[in-house]
Amino acid sequence: MAQVRSVFISDVHLGTRACQAERLLDFLKEHPSEHLFLLGDIVDFWAMSRGGIYWSPAQNTIVQKLLRRSRHGAKVFFIPGNHDEALREYVGTSFGDIRVEYEYVHTTVSGENYLLLHGDEFDQVTRHHRWVAVLGDISYNFLLWLNSWLSWLRRTLRRPGYWSLAGYAKRKVKTAISFIFNFEDSVIHHARERGLHGVICGHIHWPAMKEIGGLAYLNCGDWVDNCTAIVEHLDGRMELIHWNGSLTSGKELPTMAEDLPL
Repeated sequence: MAQVRSVFISDVHLGTRACQAERLLDFLKEHPSEHLFLLGDIVDFWAMSRGGIYWSPAQNTIVQKLLRRSRHGAKVFFIPGNHDEALREYVGTSFGDIRVEYEYVHTTVSGENYLLLHGDEFDQVTRHHRWVAVLGDISYNFLLWLNSWLSWLRRTLRRPGYWSLAGYAKRKVKTAISFIFNFEDSVIHHARERGLHGVICGHIHWPAMKEIGGLAYLNCGDWVDNCTAIVEHLDGRMELIHWNGSLTSGKELPTMAEDLPL
């Protein structure tokens, strides 16, 4: 039986060492669902093109698990992102019962309509300055590599908890904060133009669940640094889950279909 109605994940980056495949497998095992939405950058073709292919047994198991879910009746949708944009050529087709879409409107059990997309189309750097985006991706991967050594040092010194160097940089660098806010506003503006209750996306590796101008903004985060996902409970409540082998924290957004001014 489904533990939740829908699961939304993005930015898994299969094919890289940064992908935290084991944690994602644990999360999926504990969250069977009727719907599973893969909101882009599930496979990192950018990293593969740079000759940095890394494909662990756990990453292979993720692919098998996704295919198994679709075969066993779950509705699985894949919306490619910029790192797996080559798969956008197959929009409208299916791979092993996994439907590929450019975007999708999901209606919750409580009647709210959410626009599902990756979000890179609202990133001006990715759209118009691809070389800058690639350079930023390389820099981000370097921060993740450096963070792995810092995590080892923290464990050696018996410091509790997980500390993210990439997250710290995003919180402290003003241009990063400005970029996040501009991205959120642009995505919400698009959802408002479509007459929807909110949007669920990924891309910026910044998990969030909040209201912006009366609409719901939900970002899945990622599975390289934050290990986060969005779930829709059986009663329609939306929750942002931070996962670390077990439920570590969650933030809920109450149902709001009757309250939003559409």
